[in-house]
Amino acid sequence: MHKTKNAESLKLDWCRVKFGDVVRQSKEKADPESSGLERYIAGDHMDTDDLRLRRWGEIGTGYLGPAFHMHFRPGQVLYGSRRTYLRKVAVADFEGICANTTFVLEPKDRNVLLAEYLPFLMQTDAFNAFSVKNSKGSVNPYINFSDLARFEFMLPPIAEQYRLIELLRSLEDSLEALTEAYNATLLLEQSRIEEALDSVPTARLMTVEQIVSKGPKNGVSPKANASSSGYPTLSISAVRDGRIVTEGNIKYAEITSSEALAFALHPNDVLVVRGNGNKRLTGKCGLVDVVPRGCFYPDLLICLKFDNEIIRPEFAVLQWNCQSTHNRLISRAKSTNGIWKINGSDIRQHSLKIPTIEEQDALLLEMRSIRSARQEVGNRKAATLRIKTHALAHIEQRASNGI
Repeated sequence: MHKTKNAESLKLDWCRVKFGDVVRQSKEKADPESSGLERYIAGDHMDTDDLRLRRWGEIGTGYLGPAFHMHFRPGQVLYGSRRTYLRKVAVADFEGICANTTFVLEPKDRNVLLAEYLPFLMQTDAFNAFSVKNSKGSVNPYINFSDLARFEFMLPPIAEQYRLIELLRSLEDSLEALTEAYNATLLLEQSRIEEALDSVPTARLMTVEQIVSKGPKNGVSPKANASSSGYPTLSISAVRDGRIVTEGNIKYAEITSSEALAFALHPNDVLVVRGNGNKRLTGKCGLVDVVPRGCFYPDLLICLKFDNEIIRPEFAVLQWNCQSTHNRLISRAKSTNGIWKINGSDIRQHSLKIPTIEEQDALLLEMRSIRSARQEVGNRKAATLRIKTHALAHIEQRASNGI
């Protein structure tokens, strides 16, 4: 073992190894047409920082390119070798086929490196940083296994690997349970909105231009700067989950005070995404709550102010973003150079159901309760992720104590 300045804190039987010394790339191949296998995994079936495979393709239901000939088995680790900054590491729990750009990895000797420890090692920041740094190409960067094999790390003894696996698996189970709970509250919220809207007669359907006191009005987008001079404005990513989230989504641009005033944001304004490469995000909206001083909205967003005596802005946003209502809006969207867009005319003709104010307020109380529960679950998940990050850092730091 190499001596380091904190060597006294390390167990004597931890040892420095190269990734390629203890991990091998499986080169087992299979013909999709004759292998009898039913599932394949493509890159977009794997999610960032998620070890579970939640989606797959069915072999025989569509064209598979010639690259799909690598055979993987349960327990092997799949690693996306393209754009490795996406951190796509997954553990197979079924047998199938993947492309040769997805590495199929396993320990060379399970008495030295446990298969269950390998995916957690590959989730560490140190492994990811090495992979990104040693990737080749700029448009679609990739890494070769021979380069990955040079990654050096401190390998704990088997007993310590078992201990870390037990801890990390318990955290993974907690994260899975919290994810399911979060999704359940999201589904409850969506189904409750749809149920409430179904009970509103179509006679209470009104166009947007009938229920707004302002807009729709496109914003303005002067060239942004990196010096934080001028007036603050929003990036399109500020529209999130029916809210305008300013933290991390503010940039600055030079604009006259009169222009800034003309496009200034105010509480209860509603901002609609005018265009996006993802059609599902086009037309989504968010409610303005906290407004940074002097903030104006950009041209990528369209501003509305609903008449509070007809429809509560918060209710309008909930209805606007629900699946059935949003589908009606984006049916008007047009694609230009890969960008889906809607305009002011599309929005003015868009329609919403208008229950009585009393019915809106009652539903909003119910929805706030559901959202509060979802936020609490989200906070617990974030805390669990921080614990996992600490545990993975322990692997990197090679400490013998501290967890």
